[in-house]
Amino acid sequence: MHQGTATCPAVFIAAPASGQGKTTVTAALARYHRDQGRTVRVFKMGPDFLDPMILERACDHPVDPLHLWMVGEEDCRAMLRAAAETADLILVEGSMGLFDGDPSGADLAVRFGLPVLALLDGSGMAQTFGAVANGLATWRADLPFAGVIANRVGSPGHGRMLGAALPEGMRYFGAIPRDAEVGLPDRHLGLVQAAEIDDLEQRLAKAAATVAEAGVTGLPEPVAFEPQALPAPEPRLTGVRIAVARDAAFAFLYPGNLRLLEALGAELRFFSPLAGEGLPEADAVWLPGGYPELHLETLAANTDLKADLHEHHRTDKPVLAECGGFLYLLDGLANIDGPRHPMAGLVPGSARLEERLQGIGLQAAPLPEGELRGHTFHHTRAEVDLEPLAHCVRARDRGTAAEAIYREGRLTATYLHAWFPSNPEAVAELFRP
Repeated sequence: MHQGTATCPAVFIAAPASGQGKTTVTAALARYHRDQGRTVRVFKMGPDFLDPMILERACDHPVDPLHLWMVGEEDCRAMLRAAAETADLILVEGSMGLFDGDPSGADLAVRFGLPVLALLDGSGMAQTFGAVANGLATWRADLPFAGVIANRVGSPGHGRMLGAALPEGMRYFGAIPRDAEVGLPDRHLGLVQAAEIDDLEQRLAKAAATVAEAGVTGLPEPVAFEPQALPAPEPRLTGVRIAVARDAAFAFLYPGNLRLLEALGAELRFFSPLAGEGLPEADAVWLPGGYPELHLETLAANTDLKADLHEHHRTDKPVLAECGGFLYLLDGLANIDGPRHPMAGLVPGSARLEERLQGIGLQAAPLPEGELRGHTFHHTRAEVDLEPLAHCVRARDRGTAAEAIYREGRLTATYLHAWFPSNPEAVAELFRP
C-alpha cells in the first residue's frame, strides 16, 4: 500500500429526502465526466443493490457501499483511499435525507471530509428553497458544505429565482430542468435493475447532456484521503468451488462480497436458474437476493436445479440463501394475487408478495460462525415451519430481535443480505466444505 495521503476531487451528493433525483444526477455527472476522459469512481452511502447497478453503468467501475456501521470506518477509508489513487473524481451518492439514520450520511461526510453537494427538488418551490438549503448547510457546524444544485426546475427563470433565494455566500452550482426522458423507472424494491432498462444508455447520455447544458459539471475541490492498512484475509477457502446464482432473479451481489470470496481463495462458478441451468460442480452454494417473485413460472420449471440442490444439501455441503435465495428454497412462492408456484423445497414453508413493506433496516446476524452485518428490505411475508437458529439484531434499536435465521445441516437461510467483509472469518467458515 502506498504511504501518505492521496488527493482527489470528491463530493457527497445528498438531499433532504428520498425521491429528489440523487441517483439520476449522480449517474449523469459520472457519465459526463467519464465521457470527458476522466476516471470516475462512484460509491453509494448505505446498503443498496439497485442504485449501484445504474451507477456502475454510468462510470464503468464497480460501485461499493460506504457505511460506518455496516461496512465499518476502516474499510470505508481503505476503499476511498484506493479509489483516490487512480480516480480523477470521486462521487458518493447519499441515501434518504442527509441527516437520516444512525450513523447518517452527514456522519460519513464529516468523518472523511467529503464536501456535501445538496440536491434539492425545486419543483413547486420558490424562496423556501433557500431556507431548506440553509438548514442543510448549518444543521451541523462541522459539516463540510460545497453548495446546492436545484433539480427539476420548470424554466430558466425558475432556476434563477431559486438561486437568488440562497443565503449570501452559498455556492449555487446551477439548475437542472425537469425532463421525463432522464428519470429512471422503479418498482416495489426501488429502481429497476440496470439490465432491464432497454434504453439505459440513451437515458444516461441524455442525463449527461442535461447536466452539461445546465452548467453543473465543475469539478469539486480535492479531498485528502488518509491511508488505511487492512490485513489480507487468510486464504481459508483455497480450492473451494462456490456456485453463485446470478441472473435477473438473483442479482443482489455486492462486488465487495465477490472480491472477498476470491481473496479467501474460492473459485466462483456463476450459473443462471432462469436460463434453465443446473448446479455446476461445486463444494458450496450461494443463492443471493433478487426478484424471484417476478419469475415464478420459469423458476418452478427448472426441475433439474431443484434436484441438484437437494442432492447438494443431502451430502451436507454448505448453502447460503439470502432474501430472494431464501424464498427460492421454500416449498412455494406466490405473487400478490397469483397462485403459489413450487420452489426448491429445501426449507419447509411458503411466502407471498405483499403490498406493504414487510422488513427494512440494518441488522446483524449472530451466527455460530461469528456476527455478520448487513441489511434487510423485502415485501414478501414468509411462513416457515422450522424453528429459527437465531434472530438478527437491529443496528438502530440494539437488542431488538429482527429477521429469523434458519439452519438445517449446512444450509443457512435468512432475509438478511450480509456484507461479507464485516467478518471474513465467519464467511470462510460458512462456505467451508
